[in-house]
Amino acid sequence: MSVTGPMQPRPPKQEEKPVDEEKFNMSMRKFLKQVGVTSQQAIERIVREKGLAGQGTLKVRMVLTAEGTELEHVVEGEIDLG
Repeated sequence: MSVTGPMQPRPPKQEEKPVDEEKFNMSMRKFLKQVGVTSQQAIERIVREKGLAGQGTLKVRMVLTAEGTELEHVVEGEIDLG
């Protein structure tokens, strides 16, 4: 699995308010859980609809962006279809 994109957090600007770490982490976990569950459902659906089970591997690519930022985080990999 390969991952590309900037991985270092940017330093806070002086005019930014401090982050409520607990609230931020809970919100991020909720979003990532939604991404994981819905992505798995989408992959399972396409494997079923296209009859891909037992057909080797499925190459997948996920791109994460954040509106109003330069974020572009790419994860690529392969899923074994059994």
